[in-house]
Amino acid sequence: MDFSPAFSPAGDLEACLRRIAKPDLVWVPCFRQRDMAAARRWCDRQRVPLLFDPLISAYDKQVWERFKLPDGSRQADRLLKRERTIFSMADIVLADTACHAAFFSERLGVSPDKVRVVYVGADESLFSPAPAREPNSPADVLFYGSFIPLHGAQTIIAAARCYQGPPARWSLLGDGPAKQACVQAAAGLHNVFFEERLPYRELPARIRRADILLGIFGTTMKAGRVIPNKVFQALASARPVVTRSSAAYPAEFQHHDALSCVPPGNAHALAAAVASWLEHPDILPRRSNAARDLFERHFSARVILAQLSNALATPVA
Repeated sequence: MDFSPAFSPAGDLEACLRRIAKPDLVWVPCFRQRDMAAARRWCDRQRVPLLFDPLISAYDKQVWERFKLPDGSRQADRLLKRERTIFSMADIVLADTACHAAFFSERLGVSPDKVRVVYVGADESLFSPAPAREPNSPADVLFYGSFIPLHGAQTIIAAARCYQGPPARWSLLGDGPAKQACVQAAAGLHNVFFEERLPYRELPARIRRADILLGIFGTTMKAGRVIPNKVFQALASARPVVTRSSAAYPAEFQHHDALSCVPPGNAHALAAAVASWLEHPDILPRRSNAARDLFERHFSARVILAQLSNALATPVA
């Protein structure tokens, strides 16, 4: 059952007044950190475990992603202390990658015994395999996102500027803080095109029209800990991906037919990776098939269900 309190600090009182039935477990989803204190009190009274699924760290985002708070400043330390308190309330903490699991333990003080890794995956009712086909001419190389530092969209513009491979259309879809800077950086480039945001349900069709999908290329520490949604969605749609190298991916993924990993922030490496794939267009259909196979074996709903089942079956310390 879903329960969203009208006033988070008193969520446990509201749950009592509404006589919410005792569950097997309470799951506080991402971006609901404000519910944790009340959830902890209610779980203690009901004697049920509390699972926290944060997805991101506010401290990580403000200090090392957006650089709004200097590391070691009084404000940053205060945010870190508050977030450590929130994470400590959980019996189980979900992390979307092993790198985030390590960060939650090493920086936020969560006992490793409490952290479970469950991939984000993609909505397979929307992101289904597109038929493998010969590439467009020019080939469509697609990035979509919100133009935040983690994405490193400026690296894509720089790659398009130094690109020397077969004809390619570098398409950047979406909006966000860095978009205007990207538009300015792309001035005079005839191979770069900007597209407006799409309704979410129209995104799969746009992915299927692309030949190569671009992941993220940011140099922030967080960028090195994530597997972004767009990578899961592209692979689910049977489209190969070029993205930045990261320890978040299993080592065997670094040189895969469906996934090319380049150094973060390295425009020349990105341009060379795209050119290398497009110089052999006959192999692109095989890469598309490999993309869906990679998704099925490592990131599909079946795999994620097994991860989650194992996470919940492990006794809470």
